[in-house]
Formats: sequence, structure tokens, C-alpha cells
Amino acid sequence: MADSNQQGTPAWHLVLAWAWVGIPLTLGVIRTLINSMALFH
Repeated sequence: MADSNQQGTPAWHLVLAWAWVGIPLTLGVIRTLINSMALFH
């Protein structure tokens, strides 16, 4: 049974976690795309 006292994750925790993963991931993808352009130039 579900406990009525359960609480969800605070929104700022989710934002911080997505930023922690998303920013380096985005930078890595951009860097990879830039480097791969040299192969097709």
C-alpha cells in the first residue's frame, strides 16, 4: 500500500541532477560534432 506521508523529490534536486549530467554531455556532443566536421571537409 502507498504511504500517504511519502514525499516526492524536490524540483531543485531534479534541475541540479539534469544540469550535472546535461551540461558536460552537451559540451561533449558539440565538441565531437566540431571535430567530425574536419573529417568531412
